[in-house]
Amino acid sequence: MRASRPSADELPPEGDDGGERPSKTQLKKASHDLQDLGEALVELPDHRLGELEIDETLLDAIREYRRTKSHEGRRRQMQYIGKLMRRTDPEPLREAVAALQLGRAKDALALHEAERWRAELIAGDDALTRWTADHPASDLQQLRSLIRAARKDAAATPEQRSGKAYRDLFKFIRDQS
Repeated sequence: MRASRPSADELPPEGDDGGERPSKTQLKKASHDLQDLGEALVELPDHRLGELEIDETLLDAIREYRRTKSHEGRRRQMQYIGKLMRRTDPEPLREAVAALQLGRAKDALALHEAERWRAELIAGDDALTRWTADHPASDLQQLRSLIRAARKDAAATPEQRSGKAYRDLFKFIRDQS
């Protein structure tokens, strides 16, 4: 006599394994996520790594990864880092990586903003009025001089341009923002 198959109402719902262990797919995904976090960790500067509360074994593995030159050696070391990370709490590490990435994004945004201001200030005088409203403490005499020099440089033929005034204007804007 054959065993009867359980009916649909006797089976646990999909994704619910009856309170037992996670599926193999879930374990692999978690392992890959930790390995990705490990890849982001090895990109952190040394002073940021020193600030984190990382297990000494994991810190040594990260340092060893940085010293390893061969592709296969780096791949294997990264897998080892992922394995070590399964024993640590990943949340503080994720926060540190996110803070570094956020800082880089803010820096890039500030540079783009300075470039935009430079282009607007060179293009017309109405931008100077907006700049003055947004940055009342800036030295307007120096700013006008830099704008005048950048416009003069831009009007010159390409062979005669130095670009120094353009760079100086950018530095002034970046420092004021």
